[in-house]
Amino acid sequence: MSDAIETFGGHAAFAARGEPGWHNLGTVFDQSADISTAKMLELAHLDGWNVRVEEVVTAARTKKPSFEVVRDNPFDGLLDRLGMVKGRYKVYQNEQLFGFGDNLIDGGGLWETAGSIEDGTKVFGSLAIDREVIVGAGSADDKTNIYLLVNTSHDGSTSVQASVTPVRVVCANTLQFALSGVQQTFKVRHTQTMEGRVAEAQKALGLTYAYIDAFEAEANALYQTAITDNQFDAIIANLYPVPEKDVKGSLVKWEDKRNLLFDIYNDNHVDGAPATTGALRGNAWGVLNTLTERLDWYRNPRKGDVDKLFAAQAGFDQAVL
Repeated sequence: MSDAIETFGGHAAFAARGEPGWHNLGTVFDQSADISTAKMLELAHLDGWNVRVEEVVTAARTKKPSFEVVRDNPFDGLLDRLGMVKGRYKVYQNEQLFGFGDNLIDGGGLWETAGSIEDGTKVFGSLAIDREVIVGAGSADDKTNIYLLVNTSHDGSTSVQASVTPVRVVCANTLQFALSGVQQTFKVRHTQTMEGRVAEAQKALGLTYAYIDAFEAEANALYQTAITDNQFDAIIANLYPVPEKDVKGSLVKWEDKRNLLFDIYNDNHVDGAPATTGALRGNAWGVLNTLTERLDWYRNPRKGDVDKLFAAQAGFDQAVL
């Protein structure tokens, strides 16, 4: 269960449509309030965790000591055990993580969301950057908002990460673009020091809007690239090959996936979902957003793990095709 004070459970595909995936995981802040980093941490119950590494003491004698990360639970003050790590693991407090993110854009954004998932082992925050991308200006006028997403783990599973993350407004598709010559994500391992790396991170992330400019150019190039229905069908078959044998209904499942993709592409949504493709049908930008929308909004959580589903949708966990 998430530690955040506003967590949206369940996996209804359209419950938070039009909002970034991390809204489903954390506390959403009033943008008009211009909340400070310290206040954000307080509201999201992310301050004062006192994350630390302790040696595990056992009766058995071992050659190598074992270490675990622990914290003070923000609700009851009891000790939480977050995960086993190696002795050289370096702890970063939540205050350091979000201060790092704030410094990256030098006050050029507003805290929009923050929270923790998986019993406090993962924390994240998003800053809304004052820049938007318009695709198909004058015709589609398709808008994408830009965020800086910072996240890390307290169990050794994830580095400190800061990512420039575009989110298409109409359906909140989280778009992950690997673009030549610019970097989207900057990482600091938990064996390194964070101090003094802000300038390096600013340069690597291209927070002088190099990444955003490249993203905008690529998105508009895709918008200008015509795609026929047959070509779209071929793209689907390439990404999701037709099963050679119908094992446990695999062919029906494949056909359902293909039909769903065409329904999204043609704005023929089911269950009351809003139209999202609109003027994008018939071009590569529309195809990309159709594929992304299915990943973001039409997958069920594995073993009921909603946190992992929304983490993938938010862009800081790997999405599975």
